[in-house]
Amino acid sequence: MDVELHRLRYFIAVAEARHFTRAARDLGVAQPSVSKQIRLLEEELGAPLFHRRRGDLRLSPAGEAFLPWARQVVTDLASAVDEAREIGGLRRGRMSVGATPSITTSIFPQALGRFHASYPGIELKLREAGSRDLVRDLDQGSLDVALVILPVMHRSLETVPLLREELVLAVGPGHALAERKTVALTALRDTPLVMFREGYDLRATTLAACAAAGFEPVFAVEGGEMDGVLRLTEAGVGVAIVPSMVVPKGGPLHAVRISPPQLTRTIAFAYRRDRRVSRATLELMTMVTSLVRSRKWLAAMPPGLEALSSQGASPPSTPGTP
Repeated sequence: MDVELHRLRYFIAVAEARHFTRAARDLGVAQPSVSKQIRLLEEELGAPLFHRRRGDLRLSPAGEAFLPWARQVVTDLASAVDEAREIGGLRRGRMSVGATPSITTSIFPQALGRFHASYPGIELKLREAGSRDLVRDLDQGSLDVALVILPVMHRSLETVPLLREELVLAVGPGHALAERKTVALTALRDTPLVMFREGYDLRATTLAACAAAGFEPVFAVEGGEMDGVLRLTEAGVGVAIVPSMVVPKGGPLHAVRISPPQLTRTIAFAYRRDRRVSRATLELMTMVTSLVRSRKWLAAMPPGLEALSSQGASPPSTPGTP
């Protein structure tokens, strides 16, 4: 049974006015229309909602039971409409975003800062993890959008390339390679590496590159998160292949470029194909894209970054586009 919403409103008005004519006047409709809709509602419910006597209109037991429910439905709908309008206007809402640790420390501080300043009513939940973990979370529906590393082998996800980044060798100030500008990957055959934990795309990329160069790397330590890998490298425990953006100019680590063939990775937005892309998500994607395309941001970052936002796919242009 489908009860039409306007019949609930007519019923509430009659119950409160205890008079069909007065209720019709309050509603701004003709009295016969109100009487007809109440009659149809009673037929749908299979019970009279009013005791009708000359000069006296009272709720029946069924009407007494039905009135609180009808009021709740109408109130809930009004609240839902208001909330949807607020979210549509980016005044309220929630958004779950994900990023790899290098992106969280390099791109997201400025982008999320701008977003929060513009839309303080949107509650942000940040998930920082390796790309494989983020892809799994997106696939399971716990994230609205994430910045991940391509390729993404999930048909449920749509990706939009954002940035191409060179991978470099991070070395501590006292390391034998610290004065080098470039190094061949084969030179790392006997150089201990500080290795990331399982789930990081950087681990898989490093191991695959070493295998292609004909050797299996030696680990000084493995299983680290980004911050731990950088600090261990700084302490001279070993060297690490990392994104160029995490080795800032003038910092304690030196970035040694890997001679051709260079190692690169492509960062992309990812989101579910079957979900509506909210306006808040689109706004965040736009802010991130604008940031990485700005000359000022690129000039402040280490070399080896190339914005891809003007090439290939673009974020959906309208809210609700899957």
